[in-house]
Amino acid sequence: MAPKGRARRTRPPRISTTASSPPAIKPRKPRKPPSNPKNLETSAVSLPSTLPPLGAEPPPAKTGHVCSTPKARRFRIPATETCPPAPKKQRPASKNACFRRKHIAFFSHPDIELFFNMAFPRFKLEAITDLQEKKGRSYKEDDNKGTEEPKVNIGKPRATLRIWNEEEANTSQSFCCYPQYDPTESRTFSSSVTRHWCSSALLGNPSSQGFVQLGSGLRGPMAASLGAAYTVVQNDPKLRIHRFNGLKLSGSVVLSRQLNVLYDSSASGKSAVRAVSTPVKPEIAAEAKRSKVEIIKEQSNFIRYPLNEELLTDAPNINESATQIIKFHGSYQQYNRDDRGVRNYSFMIRTKNPFGNVPNQLYLAMDELADQFGTGTLRLTTRQTFQLHGILKKNLKTVMSTVIENMGSTLGACGDLNRNVLAPAAPFTTKDYVFAQQTAENIAALLTPQSGFYFDMWVNGEKVILDDPPEVVKAQNDNSHGTNFPDSPEPIYGTQFLPRKFKIAVTVPTDNSVDIFTNDVGVVVISDDNGEPQGFNLYVGGGMGRTHRLESTFPRLSTPLGYVPKDDILYAIKAIVVTQRDNGRRDDRKYSRMKYLVDSWGIDKFTSVVEQSYGKKFEPIRELPEWEFKSYLGWQKQGDGYWFYGLHVDNGRIGGKMKKTLREVIEKYNLNVRLTPNQNLILCNIRSVWKRPITKALAQGGFLEPRYVDTLNITAMACPAFPLCPLAITEAERGIPDILKRVRAVFEKVGLKYTESVVIRVTGCPNGCARPYMAELGLVGDGPNSYQMWLGGTPNQTTLARTFMDKVKVQGLEQIFEPLFYYWKRKRQAKESFGSFTNRVGFEKLKVWVDNWDDGVLKTRAQYNLKLFADKETYEAMEELAILQNKSAHQLAMEVVRSFVSSQQNGKGMLVKNDSTLTMA
Repeated sequence: MAPKGRARRTRPPRISTTASSPPAIKPRKPRKPPSNPKNLETSAVSLPSTLPPLGAEPPPAKTGHVCSTPKARRFRIPATETCPPAPKKQRPASKNACFRRKHIAFFSHPDIELFFNMAFPRFKLEAITDLQEKKGRSYKEDDNKGTEEPKVNIGKPRATLRIWNEEEANTSQSFCCYPQYDPTESRTFSSSVTRHWCSSALLGNPSSQGFVQLGSGLRGPMAASLGAAYTVVQNDPKLRIHRFNGLKLSGSVVLSRQLNVLYDSSASGKSAVRAVSTPVKPEIAAEAKRSKVEIIKEQSNFIRYPLNEELLTDAPNINESATQIIKFHGSYQQYNRDDRGVRNYSFMIRTKNPFGNVPNQLYLAMDELADQFGTGTLRLTTRQTFQLHGILKKNLKTVMSTVIENMGSTLGACGDLNRNVLAPAAPFTTKDYVFAQQTAENIAALLTPQSGFYFDMWVNGEKVILDDPPEVVKAQNDNSHGTNFPDSPEPIYGTQFLPRKFKIAVTVPTDNSVDIFTNDVGVVVISDDNGEPQGFNLYVGGGMGRTHRLESTFPRLSTPLGYVPKDDILYAIKAIVVTQRDNGRRDDRKYSRMKYLVDSWGIDKFTSVVEQSYGKKFEPIRELPEWEFKSYLGWQKQGDGYWFYGLHVDNGRIGGKMKKTLREVIEKYNLNVRLTPNQNLILCNIRSVWKRPITKALAQGGFLEPRYVDTLNITAMACPAFPLCPLAITEAERGIPDILKRVRAVFEKVGLKYTESVVIRVTGCPNGCARPYMAELGLVGDGPNSYQMWLGGTPNQTTLARTFMDKVKVQGLEQIFEPLFYYWKRKRQAKESFGSFTNRVGFEKLKVWVDNWDDGVLKTRAQYNLKLFADKETYEAMEELAILQNKSAHQLAMEVVRSFVSSQQNGKGMLVKNDSTLTMA
């Protein structure tokens, strides 16, 4: 027995949708109407036995009485004389079920034609009932944003709508107070919180007022979208709502059933049109789930709101929605995680520099901004850009506008759109390098947002940058294959932009300085025998990010797509982007990168879909020579009479004396700068007579010449991680210097030469900003002071590493390093890299070696070197002396030889033998 005053939930009986007689109504217990009803607007509609012709005078209204059902009591629903009281001993239907499953949106208007072609930008709020308030429904009027959707789920929408006529009266169902509908009874109620106007001209009576009821369970803007999406044919006695296929909206409703017309006898002589929901299976697909970020983007007015309001507040931070929106402008909100207690918020901004190109004016501006508003350091990223950290919210607009006014931009450096386009940074003047860099610039321009939100936000709408090349504008506007949103401020991106970030790299054959296979799209210039560029190889589906302990997320190398002529490259890139835009997952951001789309579809299906947007078939991929990593360090000729100088920058961090010296050199000689994907820096257009003073000045500022830089450091990379990155799990940039020193010490311990190296990359989380999954030895943070170890990458960045061990504590790294490097030295093949060695031997054997390793290098049988020792007696004497000094005979012999050579060059000194050692007299 249900408690008093509370209706027990009951499942509404199934309703037949055939043309047979309607099912019997379950008896209901009559209830007395309330003595003091609320003042609510009501509507009454009756169903005549036959339909009068269009344009005829409606029948007179009948005297009604108050319906006695629980729903009617709440809404004060009048009914006609033909409405019989509910049978006695009838348990009332559940109020929740009645409301949640039978909500009807109510619209009316005296004189507007073609109601179903109207778009409803705003809603007017009326008749919020107690029931709605108790259910937590919340609406508010806003002239700019329209009416917000209800904050509770009132059930799945009923999508099949019909207007009644005589022929279909037996099969139609009305949802007001009964879970079933008897054709002899007609009750409706104004439970809608939205009101619009429609045309009574649909009935051929322009002077009358009409009512249209739409949608069971349709909410807020969804109900309006439904009304705006369909057209009523005026001259057909059975008015039809046409199918609308113009937009691909999640949750959009398709109506294909006939609309039937009736008159409202209770509307004081005015005609009425009513569309009543029917409890048949909806002819729609389930509403697609969307992530929270997708909703934020949709409501942002093309990446403006609510950032434009949050920047005006006095708070040091911005809210969650604005935090997502500001990424598209090239900035992240951060706080110092080393501080305890109150969070000290600041912002990082990242520039966008295709192929790492930094004009002299921009570099000097960035240097000054770092001192004035940042932390005093410049950071070079793994995607050829600058990052400034520590910018306060109140200084954001000043910093952003300064970057823009000095030939720079941060637009698209972060967010769900195309990021910075990589290309070899070396300023060679050969045709292939120049063409690759020009292509990178054109692709970046093609995929730059067009709606102007960036300039509206930071420079008051003034567009400072130069106009795009004609070929870029032509490709942007081309819609011959349905790639654009017509009449949209963002013809390529639309309101939703891309499902996730999108990365592109361009390069030339053999030059893999850009990690070409780690990008969503890799573009390789193909030239003829004369060096003239002819077209491009395309590779798709690369990406580094993953999630720990979730095997369905993974790093992936790109797959060959095909070859395109050079004039078609922009159209091919656009087709790939559109394919990801329309098909990439938007429900779960862990799987939103294009690599998951390529992996799930397969390359054949992906190619077929891209070709539909491209309009052509891809040609077979062209064969390429072997790839190699190029750092471009040191002095090299550009090819036009000038030189460039590549500087190694540990972890891309420039600060202190180095930063000051570098600014002086760049400013004095008016040099342009290029940033490399390996976090290094290139000074360009240097005259021969400047080489010596520049080298000297930089050496005094702390920059080592490349020949003096440890080979481990040259190829190593790390992400910033602590203290500012909110995703970091452990150290990366601050921890890698010590890790590299410890690796070098292990090298010396096992006897590896100083010139030998291993590609080491460290990240503080699994997102892979420093591309650790391509390293020969990758360390990925998986806990405090703990790393997941990846092995198997190759020096030329063409092989994906694999997980070797989890939860390796930073204090115990040597226990893993020593056996690995020791057996690499002993068992490798000629010129075999460490990564290739680990792949050939296999991880199972490597783990056996690690598990059986006794602390320290295994002692091996002594051998003497005939090149140093002419006879065995000399070797044994040298070995006896070496043991006293805890050295090998070979090491001691080399020291003796070096000392002897040095003494002969100086013309003095001689070797003296005593009981314990050899010394210089």
